[in-house]
Amino acid sequence: MARIISSPYIGYLIVQQNYEMALCGCVIFGLTDALDGYIARKYNMQSFVGSIIDPAADKVLMTTLTVALSYGGLLPGVLAGVIVGRDIALSLAAFVVRWATLPQPKTMKRYFDLSIPSVEVRPTMVSKWNTALQLVLMGATLAAPVCGVPVDWPALVALQWATGATTVASGLGYLVSRDAVHRLTKAEVAKRIPKPHLLPRKKN
Repeated sequence: MARIISSPYIGYLIVQQNYEMALCGCVIFGLTDALDGYIARKYNMQSFVGSIIDPAADKVLMTTLTVALSYGGLLPGVLAGVIVGRDIALSLAAFVVRWATLPQPKTMKRYFDLSIPSVEVRPTMVSKWNTALQLVLMGATLAAPVCGVPVDWPALVALQWATGATTVASGLGYLVSRDAVHRLTKAEVAKRIPKPHLLPRKKN
């Protein structure tokens, strides 16, 4: 949650051309991301809610960086539109799929209850490559003015093209791949819903 809240500030630093501080913020963001993942795995503290909030924090930062870098003229507007447009399309599709696969009874309260899973999204290989390329691109683009590298540096332009191509390919992949979105069976849903006798009891 701290990473989600701090993302707009990193975007503000970029708009104000304070690239050094923004880069430091991204480094801290990455280190804390790795740290909470390590803690969750080492102490077996994974949760369904955490599996949603953690990638959401990454997506908020990526979107913020994309918009801010494009606004500052460091990232092509067309590429920024492709990246943000794909994310918006996938988010809208996720809302529709969530409602369509929600176990009965379908109510708004149950819809927003993250402890009641209905589908499982499995990233495609292209999507994984795209995520990695986006991370490298945003980091390289933000570091460019700090290191005195021009935005039209051939290697950076090539990275932009590769990121744009995989962004489009990954978006289409979620539409055509049968394995990308898995609808949970009743048995799988039952396993993921916390049992009342396993929930922590409230102290009087």
